[in-house]
Amino acid sequence: VLDDAKLVCTLPDNGLPLHLGTQAYADAVVTYLAFIVDQLANHQSSLCSWNSPNTQMRCTFARQALPMVWDFAESNVFCKSSGSFRNLFERMLKAFKTLGMGLPGVSLQQDAVTAYSYKDQIIACDPPYYNNISYSDLSDFFYVWLRRALKHIYPDLLSTMQTPKSEELIASPYRHNGDRKKAAKFFEKGLGKAIQYWCRQGHPEYPTTIFYAFKQAESDTSGRASTGWETFLSGVIDAGYKISGTWPIRTEKQGRSVAIGTNALASSVVLVCIPRSINASLATRREFIKALRDELPIALRNLQCRSIAPVDLAQAAIGPGMSIFSRSAKVVEADGEPMTIRTALALINQVLDEVLAEQEGEFDADTRWAMAWFEQFGMGKGDYGVAETLSKAKNTSLEGLAEAGIVTSRAGSVKLLSRNELLTEWDPITDNRLSEWEATQYLIRILDQQGEKAAAFLLRKLGGDYGERGRDLAYRLYNICERKGWATEALAYNSLVLAWPEITKLVQTIPESPTQMTMF
Repeated sequence: VLDDAKLVCTLPDNGLPLHLGTQAYADAVVTYLAFIVDQLANHQSSLCSWNSPNTQMRCTFARQALPMVWDFAESNVFCKSSGSFRNLFERMLKAFKTLGMGLPGVSLQQDAVTAYSYKDQIIACDPPYYNNISYSDLSDFFYVWLRRALKHIYPDLLSTMQTPKSEELIASPYRHNGDRKKAAKFFEKGLGKAIQYWCRQGHPEYPTTIFYAFKQAESDTSGRASTGWETFLSGVIDAGYKISGTWPIRTEKQGRSVAIGTNALASSVVLVCIPRSINASLATRREFIKALRDELPIALRNLQCRSIAPVDLAQAAIGPGMSIFSRSAKVVEADGEPMTIRTALALINQVLDEVLAEQEGEFDADTRWAMAWFEQFGMGKGDYGVAETLSKAKNTSLEGLAEAGIVTSRAGSVKLLSRNELLTEWDPITDNRLSEWEATQYLIRILDQQGEKAAAFLLRKLGGDYGERGRDLAYRLYNICERKGWATEALAYNSLVLAWPEITKLVQTIPESPTQMTMF
């Protein structure tokens, strides 16, 4: 145990090594020091870089890969700075203090596909994500140093020269002579078998919870779907599980390397699974689609109210959608064949798009015009005649849109004003033609330039209705940007929703009549 930054042995040394049950003092110290050696390797390689915002070393594995680094950073191992021995040692001691003292814990290394050692256990699992990460390959970076220091203490655990790889449950083609189909079949078969064990061996009175995060998507004649999700959900449902609930959980750090300048997932979805009743009935394709249109809008509204990031919305919607799908024994197509998971995912995405499109009716006329124009032209120019026709369809006018400060019109062309082109001094209280589009764009700009507190002041001036609809508009605009491939613009709308909980919290601290402030 840790006592005043010292390792103290609380059990007698009976001469047996640590892996056989006692806590031999020397073995414990060597084990802890080996961890620091691994961390030193992680912070002292030529793939380390500098984290400017935090003014500290960024380790080799800032992401789960070994990318090329153009400018690497070096740390003095003997000083107190980031990446030094002392710094890493102190971090390890802080970690020890958070461990549950006196609480028993058992960790076993077993193959999930073949292990039968568990029965009536509560199962919570974070399975491999198809072909995203080759964990065993990356583990060798640390394993070679651990083996040099600890193979005499843990001879069984560190018996091989490198980490075992052939049975790792990922769809990696290079492990199957470059054959993608064999790799996919290996993953599907292994994952399906493991999930069957969970379903049979898990505790009957508790659900199985499975973490999953996978963004990869492809489009075909049936619509948009994801191979990773398709394979995973097939294993869950074929094993006899019913998805009874989903919990989107913010598991990813915003400042992590992989998320800088990208639309990286911010959350994982926890699927809550229970064995499906043997008396579950069949459902037709029509019944499935009707249930989606009845139930998915409510589920999506709940997700939006909880400010689930737009980048995660499509993934989070899979949960309630597959809950509808999995409660039936089978969903049958018109020709009598069972519906595939890929088709079900495509239908869920289709209904998701419909629900987001239907929310457009809640916005004012100027905002509806701006959304339709944005979807067609982005922030580029379009023909005046097209804009005029669209304005009539949306019950507004180009003169009114120009007066509202949304568009500019000249030389027979029309374009939306970008955030950088909006008024530098603007106050929603004196704006005679305020729209949700305008409010949202100003919120994004002030959030980007002055931060969450300034955005909270603006939101207080706008009022709750404009703010809530502005957040909903950000979801819709993100959806458009993602389909169009406008990553930079999508990032702006995603950032607003991510910051929304903190902005609304700060609004509560502002007095009823906030002091006038310069917005921009």
